[in-house]
Amino acid sequence: MRTPVCELLGIEYPILAFSHCRDVVAAVSRAGGMGVLGALVYTPDELERELAWIDENVDGKPYGVDVVIPAAYVGKEQGGLEKLDLEKLVPDEHKAFLEDLLERYDVPKLSDDVENKEGLLSWSDTMGRALVEIAMNHPIKLLANALGPPPADIIETAHAKGIKVAALVGRADQALKQKTSGVDVIVAAGYEAGGHTGEVSTMVLVPEVVDAVAPVPVLAAGGIGSGRQMAAAMALGAQGVWTGSIWLTTKEAGNESTVTDRLLAATSNDTVRSRSITGKPARMLKSKWTEEWEGPESPGPLPMPLQFLATADAEQRVRTAALAGSPSAQKLTVTIVGQIVGSMNQLLPARQVFSEMLDEYLDTVDQMAQQVGENEEGV
Repeated sequence: MRTPVCELLGIEYPILAFSHCRDVVAAVSRAGGMGVLGALVYTPDELERELAWIDENVDGKPYGVDVVIPAAYVGKEQGGLEKLDLEKLVPDEHKAFLEDLLERYDVPKLSDDVENKEGLLSWSDTMGRALVEIAMNHPIKLLANALGPPPADIIETAHAKGIKVAALVGRADQALKQKTSGVDVIVAAGYEAGGHTGEVSTMVLVPEVVDAVAPVPVLAAGGIGSGRQMAAAMALGAQGVWTGSIWLTTKEAGNESTVTDRLLAATSNDTVRSRSITGKPARMLKSKWTEEWEGPESPGPLPMPLQFLATADAEQRVRTAALAGSPSAQKLTVTIVGQIVGSMNQLLPARQVFSEMLDEYLDTVDQMAQQVGENEEGV
């Protein structure tokens, strides 16, 4: 089942796993796929430690890093977020709304001994580049970027180091821009996906992108967590799959028990696309947080990255209170996940999830071949 993208990335099976957890990344790469570490949640020092651990635990197998360098965001034209008085960019009505929201749900302020680890500049060109620099000092084989084409100089530097570049898209015209920019792999992420996602479903998007960018290889993403779904993606012309949400309920993911329980109990109808975290539509579990931001008292989300700036402190307060056992705070907790959550009903080792997906894919392909053969015999 090796496809050209396997040769391109040096992997055995065309299954890529995006995760913020280094253990998942290493497990999938060791199994023959490619783990891709989401760098956005880390500072440069933290990313250095995570990648050093992966280097020691991946058995020499290929792995990648995913960063976010938005092509457009508030403040970019003024020289970047570092040049702006960030505090003044958040309207008073948004500050008041958040304070009232947290008060109504009994979410206390952070104590002095709790470090505020929320980093805004990870959404900017400057911090994104800092994370890229760290990543390129490690033996990564893939650098992925979301929210627009990677900067041309980063693509050039990556290629000079033998690193392939991938980019995520939600429309065929975005894919064409990525092809022109020189990326090596395009990830077509459909409406069903967790996190930032566009308006077009995976079933429609994948063949559109495949046709638009040929011969650049395409990975299908969005609603893919089983071998049958992988087979469908390959039938649409994808050379492999980019998976994310399915790894959230693996034993290696290390989520808090309340988050894991919520994921295991959720159905595919329990997600919503909301701009309440970053300012761009992102799919997550429905919660009191998403409900309040859509309510009549909400001032409405701000554009990226101001929404993240406005909510970063509030989110950390919610998480801290939720971890301390506050039921009301847990109702506000944000959980990024795609519609595949309805099939995520067991807590399993990442290696088992990978193996079952691969086995089901092969069984599905065999069944389809048998059906074709039977139909031909009846003609």
